[in-house]
Amino acid sequence: MPVIAVAADDPRVADYRDLTDMAWRMRMEPEQGLFLAEGEKVILRALAAGYQPRSALMTEKWLPGLQSALSSFDIDVMVASETVLRGVVGFRLHRGALAAFHRKQAPALADILAQAETLVVLEDLVDHTNVGLIMRTAAAVGIDAAVVSPRCADPYYRRSVKTSMGAVLALPWTTAPTWPGALQEIVEAGFTVMALTPEAGAVDLGQWQRGDRKVALLLGTEGDGLSPAAMAAATAQVRIPVTSRVDSLNVAAAAAIACYEVVARVRECRGHRPSAIG
Repeated sequence: MPVIAVAADDPRVADYRDLTDMAWRMRMEPEQGLFLAEGEKVILRALAAGYQPRSALMTEKWLPGLQSALSSFDIDVMVASETVLRGVVGFRLHRGALAAFHRKQAPALADILAQAETLVVLEDLVDHTNVGLIMRTAAAVGIDAAVVSPRCADPYYRRSVKTSMGAVLALPWTTAPTWPGALQEIVEAGFTVMALTPEAGAVDLGQWQRGDRKVALLLGTEGDGLSPAAMAAATAQVRIPVTSRVDSLNVAAAAAIACYEVVARVRECRGHRPSAIG
């Protein structure tokens, strides 16, 4: 594994260039089948999850903690000064280590549905931070898998991966092949599709009765919430009651509460509740 000192104009740093140009990165990364892991912990978690690295770029400070883990791969490990790194990525990188990884082929929706008892389903969320937070929560409390709509923010985008602390690399997930048609496929696979909404007519989450079906928690985009088509495809509607001081919760906060409650109800059927979120 060669360790290479690089300058900002070195062609080998192309995978890491212009991270502030979101529109370009969102096109380029899926086209090239790559994603970026930022920070030592996330890089190590990507390796532990079986992702194959393409290269790594970091300041010398981070090399000792990552060199051993990367040593078995035939890749370039590039070292740069903080000034050079900032010139490449476009900002001061607080966690001064990045690694580019190959994306894995996503599982088919049918395979996800055959293996999961609980799902979180995201419709058209635009904020990568919210996607990462929801994936992290889902993985933490024991949700089995996730499904995202075709227009949802990319869970592999650097900010999603970073915010999830690598959970998007451990939680099984896939992109729905059609929308909202995938919701009907989820229903036909034996799931209650439970739409989370602030509407007053929905059942309070604390009063929701699970029944004997599997559960898919459906969450809508920030601001507008779920589309009319998604609401029509859902088989249940639930809400989290809030005080008059606010009109609703942030989608990631709402997801944390609802995911925990869903898993708690499933485990109650097996005779135990989940442990507290740590």
